[in-house]
Amino acid sequence: MGYHEYKECIEACLKCAAICNHCAASCLQEEDTKMMAKCIQLDMECATVCYAAAQLMSMGSSLAKKMCALCAEICKACAEECSKHSHEHCRECAAACGECAKACEAMAY
Repeated sequence: MGYHEYKECIEACLKCAAICNHCAASCLQEEDTKMMAKCIQLDMECATVCYAAAQLMSMGSSLAKKMCALCAEICKACAEECSKHSHEHCRECAAACGECAKACEAMAY
């Protein structure tokens, strides 16, 4: 399998990574950045794993399914953390992470 078979999941991962990066950058602009530390950390981890999953899927790697399982796990954690905050960027990130987790779970199992 490669790009065409994984296309939907790849797109969900790339969208999620971009929104996670936006959320992390936006969190750094909030008044109390210390309170946002866990959100920022999970945003960065999630974006990193989403990019890696998209790359492995686009190459048709035999490890793509394992990476998608990990990606789903991290996306769920990020969505849970972001949903605790009322900022628009956090709500948007929680939604993207939820969508990505579903897409990755479908590919992983």
